[in-house]
Amino acid sequence: MPLISPEEPAVSPVLAAAILLIAIPLLTALKLPHPSATEMLTKSDASRTQAYALMQRIRSVLLTFQRPRGRPPAPPSPPVDTGAISREVLTFLRAHPGAAITMETRHTYSDGFRHFILDLAVRHADLDRAAFAEAVGVPFATLREWLNVRPPAVPIRSVPTEDDATNPRIASIVEAWRRWNGSFSNFCTYVRTSLAIDYGRDMVRNILQVRAGRRPKRRPRRSPDEKATRNALISFFPGAQWFQDGSPIAITLNGQKYTFNWELTVDGSSAALVGSSLRAEEDASAVVAAFEDGVATTGDKPLALTTDNRASNHAPEVAAALGEGKGNDTLHIRTTLGRPQNDAPVEGAFGLFQQSAPPLVVRGDTDAELAHAILALILTVYGRATNHRPRNDRKGKSRVQLYRGEGPTDAQIADAKTQLEERRRRQELAFRTRQARLDPVVHALLDEAFTRLGLEDPTGNVKDAIARYPHDAVLAGIATFQGKRDAKTLPKDAGPRYLLGIVRNITERDEGLATAEHLWRMRMEAQDHALTRLDALQQATAGGPADRLRVFVDHALKDDGPLVRSFWLAAAGDLVAAEPPGHRKALYDAATRRIHATFRVDLRERHAAVRVLAERILPVV
Repeated sequence: MPLISPEEPAVSPVLAAAILLIAIPLLTALKLPHPSATEMLTKSDASRTQAYALMQRIRSVLLTFQRPRGRPPAPPSPPVDTGAISREVLTFLRAHPGAAITMETRHTYSDGFRHFILDLAVRHADLDRAAFAEAVGVPFATLREWLNVRPPAVPIRSVPTEDDATNPRIASIVEAWRRWNGSFSNFCTYVRTSLAIDYGRDMVRNILQVRAGRRPKRRPRRSPDEKATRNALISFFPGAQWFQDGSPIAITLNGQKYTFNWELTVDGSSAALVGSSLRAEEDASAVVAAFEDGVATTGDKPLALTTDNRASNHAPEVAAALGEGKGNDTLHIRTTLGRPQNDAPVEGAFGLFQQSAPPLVVRGDTDAELAHAILALILTVYGRATNHRPRNDRKGKSRVQLYRGEGPTDAQIADAKTQLEERRRRQELAFRTRQARLDPVVHALLDEAFTRLGLEDPTGNVKDAIARYPHDAVLAGIATFQGKRDAKTLPKDAGPRYLLGIVRNITERDEGLATAEHLWRMRMEAQDHALTRLDALQQATAGGPADRLRVFVDHALKDDGPLVRSFWLAAAGDLVAAEPPGHRKALYDAATRRIHATFRVDLRERHAAVRVLAERILPVV
C-alpha cells in the first residue's frame, strides 16, 4: 500500500479556501454557524496570500452575473472639441518648465499650474469634468480634489479665482483666519458653524493659501536608515550571489506531527536550487551543510552568500565554511532587517514549494527517523524537478541550463566582486550603526513599560525605533501615554506606534526648545539688547518665590516666540531649583497647574513647557 495517495483533489486547496472565504460574510449575515477564516485556511492547507488574492478575483467575476436594478446608464455625451483647452495648457507648460512633472506613477504640480487649471475650470464650468480632466492632462480624481466637486444634486463650487477677491464670504474667511489662534481643522468647523459658510476643507485650504499666504504643514520625510533600503536585490550572473534561509517543514506520521528545518540555498541569477539541508532545527550546522551541498552541486563557491540576521547564520562555523580571511573567500552579506525583499529568491522558492507540494501526510508503522528520510526524499525530488522545469520567462530554459549555460567574463567577475564587497560594507555599517544607537538602558526601560502597559511588539521594530530617541524623551513619552490612559483620553486602538508618535513629537518639540536655549546663551554672550532687557526684567521682578514664579510662567506662555519662552521657563526652573528640597514640589505643582490652566496655549505646547520645567528642576543623571 503506497504511503502517499496519488489521488489529486478535484478542487485545489487555494480555490477551495477562496470559495470558503467568500461564503463567510454571507453566513455571518444569515447568522449561520461557520468556522473562522483561520480555521478554513488551516484545514485546506492553502496559502493565505494566494487564497485572499483568488477570493478577490472570484468576487469581481461574481458581481458581473447580476445586473443592477433600474434603467441602464445613459448613453455617453456627444464628443466635445477640447483642443483649444489642451493648447492653452501646452502654452502654459512651455512658458513654465517644471510646472507639471510625472515620475513613474506620481505626478507633481506647481502652485501656479494648479491655479491655472482652476481658472480654466471656472471658464469652462459647463464642460463635463471628466472631459475637462482629459483635456488638461490631470487625473480626474486629482481634479476633483482640487475643485472639491460635490455630488450632482448639489451645485459645484469652484475654487476662488482673482475675480472673487471681493467676495464677502472669502473676505470673512481670510479675516477670521488672521485672528484665529487654533488648529486648521477647528477653523474649518468654525467656518461651517459660526460663520455659516458651507465650504469644505479643500476650499478653505485653497482660499487661505492664495489669499492669506498660509502654508500647510507637511509630514516630515522618513529618515533614511537601514530599514528603508530599496533596490537591495542586484542580479549579476549565475554563481555570483547565493541566497540562503531556513523554513519549517511539517509532516504528519500516524497522526503525529513532526517539524524539521529545511535550509535552502538558491542562486540569485538563475533561481536554481543549488543546496539543501534538512535538520531538526535551524542552526549553524544546517547553514554550513546547505552551503557545502551547494558547492558540491555546482563545483565552486559563489562570490557572495546572503543570509538573514539570525545569530546562527553568523556563527564562527559559518565563517570558516565560507573561507573568510583565506583569500578566495565568499563574502557574507546580511539582509536588511524588516526587508524580506533582500532575499527574495529563496523566499520565492519556499513559496513555490508550498504551492506545488501535496499535503505531507504519511501513514504506517515508523518513527521520527522514517519521517526525516521520507521528507528528505520529497524535498530532493522537488528540488531536482524544479531545477529541470522549463521556464517561460527564460525562453524555455530550465534553471540548470541557465546556471550551466552562462560563463561570466573576468571583467564581470571583478565588477561583481567590487559591488558585492561594497554592498557587504554598507550592510555591515548599517548593522553596526543601528546596534550602536540602541541604548540598552532605554531598551530595558521599554521592555518594562511594554509589559506594564500591555503593549505588543512581536518583531521588536517599534521598540528599536523608540530606543533611538533620547532617554528623557522616552521617559516623558511613557509618562504621557500612561497619563492619557489614566485620564481616559487615549484612543481605543492606541498601541506601540502611538507611543512612538508621542516620543517623536516630544523629541522634535524639545529639540526646538533646546535650540532656542543655546541661541539664547549665544546671544547673551553677544550682549543682545533684547535678551539684556529680558534679563533686566527678571532681576526687577519683586516678591517672594511663589509671586515671582507666577510672573515667570505668565511671561513664558505669552506668544512671543520660542526664544522668549525658553528664557522664562529657564528662569522659572532655576528659581524652583534654588529653593530648599522641601519647598520645590509645592512650587512645581503651582507652576504646572498655572501652565495647564492657560487654554489659549496649545495642549502640546503646554506639555512641552511642563517637561522643560521638570527637566530643569530634576535633571536625569
